[in-house]
Amino acid sequence: MSMFCNQCEQAAKGTGCDIMGVCGKNPEVAALQDLMIYGLKGLAIYADKAREFGARDETIDLFMFEGLFTTVTNVDFDPVSIAAKLRKCFDNKEKIKALYETAYREKTGNHAPQISDGPAAWVIANDLVGLVKQGEAHGINTHHTDPDIRSAIEVLIYGLKGMAAYADHAFILGKTDEEVFAFFHKALAATTDPTKGLMDFVGLSMECGKMNIKVMGMLNQGHIDHYGQPVPTKVQLGTRKNKGILVSGHDLRMIEELLKQTEGKGIDVYTHGEMLPAHGYPGLKKYSHLYGNFGGAWQDQHKEFPDFPGAIIFNTNCIQRPADSYKDRLFTWGMVGWPGIKHMTGWNFSEVINKALECPDLPDAPGKEILTGFGHNAVLGVADKVIEGVKSGAIKHFFLIGGCDGAKPGRNYFTELAEIVPKDCVILTLACGKYRFNKLEFGDIGGIPRLLDVGQCNDAYSAVQIALALAGAFNCGVNDLPLSFILSWYEQKAHVILLSLLHLGIKNIKLGPALPAYLTPNVLNFLVENFNIGQITTADADLKAALGA
Repeated sequence: MSMFCNQCEQAAKGTGCDIMGVCGKNPEVAALQDLMIYGLKGLAIYADKAREFGARDETIDLFMFEGLFTTVTNVDFDPVSIAAKLRKCFDNKEKIKALYETAYREKTGNHAPQISDGPAAWVIANDLVGLVKQGEAHGINTHHTDPDIRSAIEVLIYGLKGMAAYADHAFILGKTDEEVFAFFHKALAATTDPTKGLMDFVGLSMECGKMNIKVMGMLNQGHIDHYGQPVPTKVQLGTRKNKGILVSGHDLRMIEELLKQTEGKGIDVYTHGEMLPAHGYPGLKKYSHLYGNFGGAWQDQHKEFPDFPGAIIFNTNCIQRPADSYKDRLFTWGMVGWPGIKHMTGWNFSEVINKALECPDLPDAPGKEILTGFGHNAVLGVADKVIEGVKSGAIKHFFLIGGCDGAKPGRNYFTELAEIVPKDCVILTLACGKYRFNKLEFGDIGGIPRLLDVGQCNDAYSAVQIALALAGAFNCGVNDLPLSFILSWYEQKAHVILLSLLHLGIKNIKLGPALPAYLTPNVLNFLVENFNIGQITTADADLKAALGA
């Protein structure tokens, strides 16, 4: 069995994984995920047509998020789980097809035209072997015969995948939007339209970036509505002697429910990876047993988790193949899945809690404290000081150094860059890329910390709002600010954030360590010519270029 996957930064040989995914995805899972995209295209075709006649179903709309999120890197590695979702995909396709045909007949008095081929006509196989075989027939290279158009289609699909993850987080917090639902269906259905060319998909990708800003705004508001505006907060590293549960991922609602259910049980809850910013929200930090943060970014879990003797649970993407040393106390929740690992459904975490109580106490080994919680509200709350600092010359430049971390060599660049940024410059950071340097001492400028942790990758909305507010304060465009974007990327959530920045017209972004393998030379040239996007080089050279030295 063969495969081909090039959707993440660590694509083998810089071109794509064709034997085994660097992420741990095997060919069977790769085929099932390819089939999910194919099936979702069929669903999107009918959902898009149904909307033309005023018919829709929110359950089917929401499944689009679930299906796309399932295919994001480091989410679901369990073929049985994906097969069950494929059944839901097919059932939803048939349901929306029936809704469309009924609506068409009611509006026109005629029977709807039948679609006899392609993803809209897909009939699901009866078993796992059959599903895998179907998936093998519908991989990336079948999207289009023209390599440039295929590349542009991939740019769009990977943007939809990343946005689906954010939309799923927002939905969990009660936020949905009809325009967002409609765009998902319109855009994915367009990838099956043979009349569309390269610039059609470039335009849809820019629209995806625009729509993603709306989705991240919904997610941001959901967080604020539930937990308040994040505030600058010191977070304890290391552990203390007590029972413990480690939460890795992004979902704040899940950790809130866990905190409620562990209250008074002698269990401390720790964050890992992108959960670190949870400590900055008043609605979460009120729980005294939300003790601290353990470990760093996702790619180090196999080295760090053996040293955490409590229970561990993943609530969103970033899971790796678990080691035997902690597999028996590991759980998954939400879209995450791994074969043989207990998956939690719903909001009852009693099994996780009981496992934590069975485990030995954590060691009494506290570490240093680090700061988080500098969302746009907190930063703009001291905007007068920031603006005065720029006007007086105390602050010469801003660097946004953040994004997804990863295991591929070359990411020490981001540490080196942060270390040599002059002391009259401020570093904004977000997502797990911050772990490359967030334990270093940077000091402050006039009481403003030189390192401002804006939050998760989900909080890119805050970084955008900070940039827009600064531009407004100085009556200029974002590209005219003393602000440099130097971003690390790994998977599709980072990809759609990049599309959002491009939609805003932000230029001169440095991206790395490697540029996406799915960009053909012609598509890459388009990005260079229109946005001057470029690959990182060396920390010294990129710093000099940013400062005009």
